[in-house]
This record gives sequence, structure tokens and C-alpha cells, in this order.
Amino acid sequence: MSKPILGIMTLYLDDRKKLEERHIYEHMIREGKAMGMDVYVFTPADVNSSQGLINAMEYDPDNNKWSRNWRSFPHMIFDRCRIQKSARFQQLLRFRSRYRYLLFLNRPLRNKWTIHQILSTKKRFRPHLPDTRIVTSTSDIHRMLNVHPTVYFKPINGTGGRGILRINKVEGVAGTYEVQGRNANRNIIKPKRMPSGHLAQYLSGWGNKDRYLVQEGIQLELPDGRVHDYRMLVQKNGTGRWQVTGCVGRVGAPKSVTSNLHGGGRATRMEELLSKWIADPARRASIREEADALGVDVAKFLDEQYGGLCELALDLAVDKSGRILIIEVNPKPSREVFSQIGDMTAYRESMVRPLEYAMWVYSTKKIRKKCLIEAYECRISEFRRTHKGCSQVGSYPWEQPL
Repeated sequence: MSKPILGIMTLYLDDRKKLEERHIYEHMIREGKAMGMDVYVFTPADVNSSQGLINAMEYDPDNNKWSRNWRSFPHMIFDRCRIQKSARFQQLLRFRSRYRYLLFLNRPLRNKWTIHQILSTKKRFRPHLPDTRIVTSTSDIHRMLNVHPTVYFKPINGTGGRGILRINKVEGVAGTYEVQGRNANRNIIKPKRMPSGHLAQYLSGWGNKDRYLVQEGIQLELPDGRVHDYRMLVQKNGTGRWQVTGCVGRVGAPKSVTSNLHGGGRATRMEELLSKWIADPARRASIREEADALGVDVAKFLDEQYGGLCELALDLAVDKSGRILIIEVNPKPSREVFSQIGDMTAYRESMVRPLEYAMWVYSTKKIRKKCLIEAYECRISEFRRTHKGCSQVGSYPWEQPL
């Protein structure tokens, strides 16, 4: 009996074919082998479309060695590709379009603005969404600042805190803003004060050609001035159900307006961080329970809307009143937050659950095909009994050309 084959699709980080999460893939391949699954890694650049083959990267856990072998297309694809501004990303888009009929365990989500809009359509999520608008002109930012003392200006397709600015109204100085944040390379930029009339000129030269949104700023500064939030990982398990794998606190680097680990932030246990923010233990337990339910509900809803999802990360904020807010949703989450706090159980589960889900998908598809074959054969047998001598009996429907 052949093994289920899972292809982990990623992107090279540079022209030297560097992989960002090689150690994660090694772990997943090792775990996959233990459960009877054949797992390999590839990028769209490794695909030979004319021959229908992939120059796959294979890892041998016993000898701790990587090698290359030409492989057929996998039964399932676990898409780990993140947004890049490169020709490699354009190649990825072409692959997704050309092979959209393949079985993807996790398809890409829409941009931040579209996700905010779709979540806003459901009453369940509205109390958990910060005030957010798409930016069509600087007047949109000014209007938000008339309502909120602080706003965030962020690209709708940005990742890792790149290109995010925090804009504050300066207390006691009318018509003056303070702007700080990170540039496209994640470097922290020094705070800069300017009259409100200069904001448009400043932002016109900021970042890239991507569209931006402006979002209500939530007061998240700890006593030491560092911002904090929470990263929740929600994944489908081995029975296809959504489940919270874990939730970890993140504390930003000094003078950073974001908490991203790649930007110098650090991970900490949720309970430890929440205890610095909410004094009442019973209230903290209630917040954690509410956050877990919210994470599962968001994942279920987005899966219903878009389909083809198997894991999501939610960046959550908790304000002083205990209100939980969804800052954004990330369909390609990292797993390092769990290893950084020493939660090796959640770290392992974060890598194993996609494999368990893949096994469930594969077995479910085989069962469905078997049932379809049996049902069709019953119909053929019945047809032959009632039409003896008739030769007009077709082949199985899945053998017919598309």
C-alpha cells in the first residue's frame, strides 16, 4: 500500500536557495516518517512542468542529511510561502494558478483589509475588531485621529512589522503629531514630530506602492514602555476540527511600536504577561477562555468563507478593561514562540497537527473514493441485471476525461 505523500511548499529567501525554516521541515519530515507519511520540501522553482516532476528536497532523519531527488507531484501540498517582493513570489503565483486543482491543505488568505471587512459582517466578531479604515487620502488618517489619540498606519499586505507607523497626537501641543515605527527592513526609526499639515508629505514618501489601512491604536504599553500583545495558533487536528494549539505573549523591543519576534521582540508565557496587565486571577482565566473560543470561531468562519485552511495565527490585544481585540490574522504562522518560552509540547504539536490533519484528509478521500466505487459498482450490477446483453455500460466517472 502506497504512503500518503505531502509536499511542503516554500520559497527560497535568496538566489543561493536559502530556506528560512529548514529545522521546522526536518522535524516535520521526521514526525511524518514515524506516522507513515512521505514528506518532502519543494519550491515552485523546483517544478518541471513539462515532465510533471519536482526536483524535491528530501531529508534523511537517520543520517541528518539533505538530498535532491526527482519526485512526482504529492497527494497534498502544505503551502508555507510568505509574501516576498521578488521574482520568486511571482513564480509562486503562477504555480498556484496553474495547479489550483491540486489538493492544498492551506490556501492563502486575503489582505488585512479584506479580512477585517469579512469579519465585520458577523455580529459575533464586531466587539473584537479595532476601528479600521482603508486609506484613500491623508484625510482618512486625520479623521481617525479626531476620534482616537493614537492610530497605526500599516500596509494591507505587510508581514513581520514591516512598514508600520504609529501616529500620536502630542499632548499639550495642538495640531502636532509624533510619528515612529519600522521601515520596510524592520529597522526602528526615531520618533519624529511634525505639524499635522506635514503628515501628507511625510507619508507620501513612506514605504512602498502597497495600499495602507489606518487602525485604532490600543493602549498596550507596559510600565517599562514596551508594547505587548498575544500570538494564538489555531490548527485543525487529526479529525479535521479546529483547536487552539497555544497562545503566547510577545513583548516588543525597546522603542518598537510592534512586538514581532523578528523585530527584536521576545516571547513570554501568556499568564505571566497577562498578570502584569490584569490583576484579578478570575478575570485572567475568563479572558483566556474567551480568547480560545474567539480564536476557534474566527478560524471556522474564515474556513467557511474561503475554504482550504488548516492553520491560522491571530494577533490579539487585551486592553485594560479586559476586552480582547483582533489586531490581524496570519495564515502562515511561525512556531518559534513556543520554543522560546520552553513549551516544547505546544512546539511539537504545532508541527505535528498539520501532519495529522493531512493523514485525516488523505484517509477521508480514500474512504470517499472507495464508497463511490462501491456505490457505482452496485449501480452497474443492477444495470446489468435489468439490461442483459446491453453493452452500454460506462467506465467509472473518475476515469472520464475532464
